[in-house]
Amino acid sequence: MRTLFIPTPLALALALTLGSSAALAQEVNSLKPIIITGDAQASPLAPSVQAEQQRLNQVPGGTNLITPQQEARLATLRDALDFEPGLVVQEFFGGLDQPRLNIRGSGIQSNPVNRGVLLLQDGLPLNEADGSFVIGFLEPRNADYISVRRGANALSPAATTLGGELDFQSLTGTQGDMLRLEGGSFGRLGAQAAKGFQGDTLDGRLSVTHDKYDGYRHHSGSKRTSVQGNVGVVGDNFENRTYLSYVDLDVTIPFVVPRAMMEEDPRDVIGDGKTANHPLNVYKRDPHRISRQFRVANRTYWGTEALNHTFGVYAQNVDDTFQDPLSVTATDGMTYGAQWQLAGQYENIDYRVALDWARSDMDRKLYVVNPDNGSRLREFGNYDLQAENRNALLGFAWHVTPQWSVVGNAKFSQAIRNARERSSGKDLNQDWSYISPTLGLVWQPAEHQRFFANISRSNEAPTYWEIVNGSVTPRPNAIMPIPASTSLSELQLQRADTIEIGGEGRLGEGQYAPRWAVALYHSDVKNELMSVSTANGTAAGTYNYQGGTRHRGMELGLRGSLPGFVQNATFDYRVAYTFSDFRFKDGEYAGNRIAGVPRHLISAEVLYHSGGLRIGPNVRWMPSATETNHANIPDTQQDSYALLGFKADYRIDKHWQAYVQADNLTNKTYASAFVIRNVAAPDAPTFLPGNGRSVTAGVSYRF
Repeated sequence: MRTLFIPTPLALALALTLGSSAALAQEVNSLKPIIITGDAQASPLAPSVQAEQQRLNQVPGGTNLITPQQEARLATLRDALDFEPGLVVQEFFGGLDQPRLNIRGSGIQSNPVNRGVLLLQDGLPLNEADGSFVIGFLEPRNADYISVRRGANALSPAATTLGGELDFQSLTGTQGDMLRLEGGSFGRLGAQAAKGFQGDTLDGRLSVTHDKYDGYRHHSGSKRTSVQGNVGVVGDNFENRTYLSYVDLDVTIPFVVPRAMMEEDPRDVIGDGKTANHPLNVYKRDPHRISRQFRVANRTYWGTEALNHTFGVYAQNVDDTFQDPLSVTATDGMTYGAQWQLAGQYENIDYRVALDWARSDMDRKLYVVNPDNGSRLREFGNYDLQAENRNALLGFAWHVTPQWSVVGNAKFSQAIRNARERSSGKDLNQDWSYISPTLGLVWQPAEHQRFFANISRSNEAPTYWEIVNGSVTPRPNAIMPIPASTSLSELQLQRADTIEIGGEGRLGEGQYAPRWAVALYHSDVKNELMSVSTANGTAAGTYNYQGGTRHRGMELGLRGSLPGFVQNATFDYRVAYTFSDFRFKDGEYAGNRIAGVPRHLISAEVLYHSGGLRIGPNVRWMPSATETNHANIPDTQQDSYALLGFKADYRIDKHWQAYVQADNLTNKTYASAFVIRNVAAPDAPTFLPGNGRSVTAGVSYRF
C-alpha cells in the first residue's frame, strides 16, 4: 500500500488545524447548524439528531449529518446535499431528473442508474439486490435527517462498496406537518401536503408531493409524484414501525451535444437548427425514462441499551423503462429483503452482530427504437435475472480509556448474479464471496473533540446494468435494416484497500469560533469497474481495468458565524471543499486521470441572519477542467466554471415562511455533466448543458 498523498498547501492547513487541538471546544458531524424538529428523546427506530450524532461519534472516519428541513428549497436532491464535503452531485438535466451521485470515486461512470453507494430508507436498503438504484426515488422533503457514512465507515452489513452509505431517516408523527407551494423559472411547480398524529404509544404521518418542470433545455420536461407514510407503535423496551411509499417519475431526456452546439445555444438538442436531419434527432427518437416504485417495510426493536434486537423486512416493486436514442431497456423487478441485528454492551465493549439478505427477480427486455417516431421497433433481448446478497457482520467498539476507542468490524458477503437470455438460452451465472474488514481508532481528547484513523477493504460486485449489454447500429429511418445484438459480460469483483485519517472540532472559544471537519483518504483499487459510452453517447459496456487505479483525496468543511450589523444579527457561513485525485496506476492509461469527477469542487454560502430573515449569496465553483475520457484527449475536457446564486428566506412567524432563490445569476453557459469514454473526439456529442439563470419562490405553512 502506498503512502497517503496530501497536497502541500492542504497538508500545511491540516497541520495548523491539528496543532490547535488544545483550543478545540465542540465536536461536529454536520457542517450546518442543527435544529431539532422533533422530540429530543425520540425512539430507537426514529432516533433524534442528537442520538444519531452520538452514534457517528464512534465512527473512525468521515461522516455527514444533514438536516434538510432547514433548507428553504428542497426541489431536488442537490438542494439537500449541497455544501457537504465528500458528496459530489452532478446534475444531468437540472430538473427532477436523476443526478450522478459520487463518493470517493465509487461508481464514477454510473448512468443511466447509479451504483457504488448503498441508499438506506430508515435503516433498510433502497437499492435493488444487484446494487443499482434509481436516485429519483429519494424524497428529501420527507427526511428528518440524512446520515452519511463515507467509504468503509458504513454501518449496514449490506454496505461494502468504496462509496459507503446514505441513510434517509423519515419524519414521524407530527414532525414537519406542513403545506408547501413553490414555483419558478422554466415551468417549475411543486407542492407538498404532510400531516401526522402523535399519541402516547401510537403515531403516524402521511406526506404527498407533486412536482412538474417544463425544463430549461428543449425536450427536458419532467414530473414526479411521491406518497410516503409511516405508522409506529412504542411500548416499554419495544417499538414497531411500518413504512409505505410510492414514487412515479417521468423524465424526458435532451441527451448530450457537442461542445460547439452547447456554446452556441445550451438549450438546443440534436434535432434543432443545423442538426434537424441528424439520424439521432431527439424529437423523433424521444429518449425518456419512466420509473415507478412501490415499497413496504417494517422494523421491530426490542430490548434495552445493554442488549437489544432489531429486525426489519421490506419488499419493493420497480417498473422502469429507460429509452436512449437507439434502444429501450424495460425492467420489471421485485426485491425482497430482511435484516437482523443484535447489539449490546459488555463492560467497556460495545458489540454488534448482524445478518442481511436481499433478492431481486427481474424481467428485462431490450428493444430497438424506431428512428421515425420513437416507438419500439422490435425486441432483441429478453432476460431472466436473479440477484441475491447474503451478508453477515461482526463489529465492536472497545473503549480502552474514556478518550481512546478501538473500532472494528468484518463483513462477510456472498453476491450472486444469475442471468439467462430466454430467446437464445444463453446464460451466465456469477457469484463472489468476500470479506470487507475495517479497523479504526477514535481519539477524543476532550468532550467535544474527535480525531480518527482507519484502514479498510471494500468490495463491489457489478450490477445488471454492467452485466447485460445491448448494441444498436444507428440508421436514419425504419425502412433500412437496423442491426442489434445483446450479450452478457463476465466481470470480476472491484476491490479497494483504503487508509483514512482526519478529525473535526472547533477552532477557539466563544460564539464565533468556527467549526471544521477534515478527512483524507488513499485507496488502491483493483479491477475497477469502468462503464464507457460509444461515440454517439449511448452505453458501450463495462470492463474491469487491469492496470490498477488509485483514488485519493481530501474532504474539508468549515462553518460558523461572524457578528452582524446589529445586536443578535450574524453572518452565517459554510464552505465545503472536495479534492479528488483519481488516476490509472499502470496499464493502457498509466498516469492518466480517471474521467468523471472534478479534481476540485468548492461550495460556499454566506447568509446575513437577523430575526426571521436569512439572506445572502452562494457559489459553486469547479476551478479546473475535468477529463471526460480516460485517454485524456486535449480539447475534450469539461471546462471549469463558477455559478453564483442568491437566496432569501423569511420566517414570518411560527407558522408561515417564504423564500426566493436565484441560481446562475450570470447566466453562465457550462456543462453540468457528460458521458464518459475511453477515447473521444473533440467534436463528439459529450456534454449535458446546465441550467441558465433561474428564480424559484415558495411559501410554506407549518401547523
